[in-house]
Amino acid sequence: MSGKEDDAPTASSSKASSSPNLQHCVSSSFNLPRPTNSLVTPLLTDLYQLTMAYAYWKTNRHNESSVFELFFRKNPFRGEYTIFCGLDEVLRHLSNFKFGADDIAYLRQTPALSHCDPQFFDDYLCHLDCEDVKVYAMREGSIAFPRVPLVVVRGPLGVCQLLETTLLTLVNYPSLIATNAARFVVAATGQFLNASSDGDLESLENQKMMETKKKPRCIEFGLRRAQGPDGGFSASKYSAVGGFDATSNVQAGKILGVPIAGTHAHAFVQAHSSLKEAESFTLEDKNGQDVYVLQRALQYRTQFGWESTNDGELAAFLAYAVSFPDTFLCLIDTYDTLRSGLRNFILVSLVLHDLGHIAKGIRLDSGDLSYLSIEVHHTFLQMAKDYPDRQFFKDLDIVASNDINEDVLHSLNKQGHAVTVFGIGTNLVTCQAQPALGCVYKLVEVDGRPRIKLSQDLEKVLIPGQKIPYRLYGERGWPLLDLMVGIDEKDHIEPGRRILCRHPFIEQKRVAVVAKKIVKLHTLVFDGSRGGVVIEEPLLKDTKKYVAEQIKCMRPDIMREMNPGQYKVSVSDQLFHFLHKLWQTETPVLELR
Repeated sequence: MSGKEDDAPTASSSKASSSPNLQHCVSSSFNLPRPTNSLVTPLLTDLYQLTMAYAYWKTNRHNESSVFELFFRKNPFRGEYTIFCGLDEVLRHLSNFKFGADDIAYLRQTPALSHCDPQFFDDYLCHLDCEDVKVYAMREGSIAFPRVPLVVVRGPLGVCQLLETTLLTLVNYPSLIATNAARFVVAATGQFLNASSDGDLESLENQKMMETKKKPRCIEFGLRRAQGPDGGFSASKYSAVGGFDATSNVQAGKILGVPIAGTHAHAFVQAHSSLKEAESFTLEDKNGQDVYVLQRALQYRTQFGWESTNDGELAAFLAYAVSFPDTFLCLIDTYDTLRSGLRNFILVSLVLHDLGHIAKGIRLDSGDLSYLSIEVHHTFLQMAKDYPDRQFFKDLDIVASNDINEDVLHSLNKQGHAVTVFGIGTNLVTCQAQPALGCVYKLVEVDGRPRIKLSQDLEKVLIPGQKIPYRLYGERGWPLLDLMVGIDEKDHIEPGRRILCRHPFIEQKRVAVVAKKIVKLHTLVFDGSRGGVVIEEPLLKDTKKYVAEQIKCMRPDIMREMNPGQYKVSVSDQLFHFLHKLWQTETPVLELR
């Protein structure tokens, strides 16, 4: 288990020392811009990373080769899968990892480090970068499972230790948000609503039936409730990766190029109180003549006998219509959803249609979303039936946004609804069901020696040594399990060959797999000795597409809401025996007298 790949890191020589003058700190940057958030620097770390780095340096161990693995132990949200995200920002951080002169000056006077040898700052930290670091990782947006490393960092012990906290913060929240978003999209679309435990034909037929139905879209509305600006931006970014179609976050739209969406708030309706405010509103007709829209709306109101609708609301809708005649979508629940808001929307939509414009739809932000959406939908269908030249009513959107979470979406599917767009904020960006993913960053090898961490809790026992993870696919095209093998075994994993796959800790749990296809999960993504990043920076649109493709081909029972099937993560027979041998070696023998 101490074997190394050809490109595995070896102990590197110390950097050349230089003058203690901080102006001489070497500037370095590889081939990517800085992380999106300017706070992401080497100082975005926990103090104990620096104290450990000093201890390594002080004892001349900082350049020993090491291998760290970043992984999680349990899937979030009571589910059976996680979407790995954050690699793009990890690569940017690695490419720009460098302590600045002001960073060194601050660390030098920090009480915990003020006693340290000046050469630690001047000869080590001042010149430290990721030139000797190699990083292997899953592809951004990969579906991942517990214990399988998301990221593997190889290089000198000192710098690899200093990367821990920053890499964790760059992966934990993005992966959590992307997973939460993917679960919301799955729930909203009912993609695995009837998934069985064994993926039978009935399950597949139900899934095909859901795919033929118009799928609701999801829009992220969470900026105002997110944990600060960075939380809001990250939520917008990684919810898009998870399958959301747009965001209300304008800054995210500018930076990321994702579609932005929004209508108006209740305040806009409340700001209008009488029809007098709409008397001067005009729109051009097809002949270029100005038409007073209030007069036409009142004619329709009289025709339908809807004189009791709220006047201020009608004025607000007219104001919005003349401002956005081709994207007219109104919030209809300020006063009375069905007897005022819906009716006023219809009146204004008819006026717009007369003048050559098509309304977009309505939004519901309170009440019984199942009942109200169905009532609105039936009303629209009736309008299209009663007025054959007004077929646009069949295609209007019904947007719902009332404190929606995953449970609400599943409940709506069971009750029935006519929502075509879900606007989801608080429960998405704050990850209401689980606020943290719990990724860890563990040392598995140092100077060629596999290392293990023991615990009375099996979940926290570390699988030692350098490992290579594979995904094994069966005849139906679904992944069967993930298999981790020792680095020396990499050439013995091939399709069509019988492979013994074992539970890491329970001897009786094992299965023989003859895989139709085998995919290696890790690729080299960063090599400091070759200039840094060795892959193209992941693009959001490509990662989003990749996530959707994986979800579609996963075993249905793994993706379902209730009692999802368990996905196996196994080790090879050789790794199993090595793990347990090292476990016994490192465990003290209790002596009784």
